[in-house]
Amino acid sequence: MAARIFSSFCSTLGKRLSRSYAQVGMAGLPSFVKIVEVGPRDGLQNEKNIVPTSVKVEFVNKLSETGLPVIEVTSFVSPKWVPQMADHNEVMAAINRKPGVVYTALTPNVKGLESAMAARVSEVAIFGAASETFSKKNINCSIEESLQRFQGVLTKAKEANLKVRGYVSCVLGCPYEGDVKAEKVAEVAKRMYDLGCYEISLGDTIGVGTPGGMRNLISTVSREVPIDHLAVHCHDTYGQALANIFAALQMGVSVVDSSSAGLGGCPYARGASGNVSTEDVVYMMNGLAIRTGVDIHKLIEAGQYISNAIGRKTGSKVAQATHSSL
Repeated sequence: MAARIFSSFCSTLGKRLSRSYAQVGMAGLPSFVKIVEVGPRDGLQNEKNIVPTSVKVEFVNKLSETGLPVIEVTSFVSPKWVPQMADHNEVMAAINRKPGVVYTALTPNVKGLESAMAARVSEVAIFGAASETFSKKNINCSIEESLQRFQGVLTKAKEANLKVRGYVSCVLGCPYEGDVKAEKVAEVAKRMYDLGCYEISLGDTIGVGTPGGMRNLISTVSREVPIDHLAVHCHDTYGQALANIFAALQMGVSVVDSSSAGLGGCPYARGASGNVSTEDVVYMMNGLAIRTGVDIHKLIEAGQYISNAIGRKTGSKVAQATHSSL
């Protein structure tokens, strides 16, 4: 009975979105946006209780069936620093890899890269910061030291023909230093790009950014790194994530990071509510007639699965509205 009700609701939602496709055609926005799903890694890494490996695997498998092009599965870091990701090898070995889906992992150093390569990841990511204080507290080294460390990762990855993505955190604000200058973000982003990162994800780590700040950020950074090599990674602490993403789209960005069910957050940001939810991002894209290739109904199911598994309410407004409509 519940399945029939859900199916009926999905049909109604689909018709509503189809009408939106016909009605909306906003000039200047990209026709396609690549969604990078970070829920299994960035979303789960700060959970206090260890999530069973089998749950992580099933979560990734469900996400793989949604049409998402990229899924960040895990992180190859020391269990001492991130206990939640200690099962990275087991997770990578057990997931059902769907053809066409890129399965990525965070690799902070050469040792992590070597482990990730052995686990057959599709590509890897490095993680830096635009704030000196945040860099020292989060990855225990200065910005310059982190970039020197990344050089080894990029060199070895290039030898293996493995693509590397770069994250820059604190692009719109730092919990220690406050405002972060866009010029500093551009400097770090360019260094990563010049090292060989094919894509640079700009992270509003503590979710303090606003659309005006996002426009200024993209305008400044895109003078150093081509716009088609930039992505945005927005947290929703102040409820500005979707507005910030829309502002980035208007500036020409066509890659967006998001987390199913709004999982995640920054342990350094008071009241942080986590990453922007993938369900909400896809719903907005659908309403703007921007293609993502993602099935929103399967996405809602995946988000509900992981929310139930870890015992918390989904952070997705779309999923909450869907549930209340059943």
